[in-house]
Amino acid sequence: MIETERLLLREYTMDDFDALYDILSDAETMQHYPAPFDEARTRRWIEWNLDSYSKYGFGLWAAVLKETSELIGDCGITVQNIDGQDLPEIGYHIHKKYWRRGFAKEAAMAVRDWAFQNTDYDTVYSYMKYTNVASYSTASAVGMRRIKEYPDPKNTVSYAYAITRNEWEELFPETIMNRFSGIGCAYVDSSGNTREISYGSANREENRADS
Repeated sequence: MIETERLLLREYTMDDFDALYDILSDAETMQHYPAPFDEARTRRWIEWNLDSYSKYGFGLWAAVLKETSELIGDCGITVQNIDGQDLPEIGYHIHKKYWRRGFAKEAAMAVRDWAFQNTDYDTVYSYMKYTNVASYSTASAVGMRRIKEYPDPKNTVSYAYAITRNEWEELFPETIMNRFSGIGCAYVDSSGNTREISYGSANREENRADS
């Protein structure tokens, strides 16, 4: 759905089960979750995102390494309950063999830009367990700041990070210039068809996802 220098973010299909299960069933990768995912939970994860695509026009997208076509994780936007509010959240999971190579940051930056260019959200968020240093480091790296620390039954304590549209425009003016100069984004739907959307008109309403 979104193309970056090294990644293609596209919609999940059930054909992604094996590659995704390899990631989400790993205890080290899922150390900040209550438990690694079993097969049923992994299938529900894909189904949840398929439903999100239909309902909102976005979800977590499969992160595919362009060089090898390998699925190495996911990144995207989902609606999450953050301290009692349903908010747009950028989430990311990367296969541990690709950690510390900047893939989460690269994907999250692209999703952040997509969110502000294609939805009416004025703020996007990330939240994580207070012990998840890698996750909140990625949030900081894409321009978010910690706005809240709150008790969370799932995480004991969760941190919430956020970036507003105004902050994004001030911090990353070159991104806006590049995206709205006719470069646009390449979209790949669940059928494998590539579609391109140009932002040359700078008309966000023409290219927004339902939100």
